Amino acid sequence: MSLRKYWIATISKEHADLAKKGGFIQVCHGKEKPLKRMKKNDFLLIYSSKIKMEYDEKCQTFTAVGKVIDDEVYQFKMKEDFIPFRRNILFLDSEEISIIPLIESLEFISDKKYWGYPFRYGFFEIKENDFKFIASKMISNNTLVDL
Repeated sequence: MSLRKYWIATISKEHADLAKKGGFIQVCHGKEKPLKRMKKNDFLLIYSSKIKMEYDEKCQTFTAVGKVIDDEVYQFKMKEDFIPFRRNILFLDSEEISIIPLIESLEFISDKKYWGYPFRYGFFEIKENDFKFIASKMISNNTLVDL
């Protein structure tokens, strides 16, 4: 049994793009506790339900695949009154993929009619087989072998 864990972070596509560019993840409005659950070499998927946090335009897409590269949780001053916590992530070259054709095959979605429910938590653990299924749709076979 693997000690590695697999996570999903629910953030907007706009924020996912910033995270990929900066090599970090920030979840649940900058909270520290969820990030402390991750360990070095864990894997992360970003799911973006919306394009931008402030608007309702749907995205419903897995937007990134990454690996936790260290055990550091740190704060980053974005604004004078907003200093969220972050983790360093190595994002893999990947293609974005809609969740819609994957729903029926995902174990972590127990109620297929209300498939969006798990994402409301903002950050949660999934099983290895769900991670590998989603990641296999997003990244090349050569990269997937190294996971």
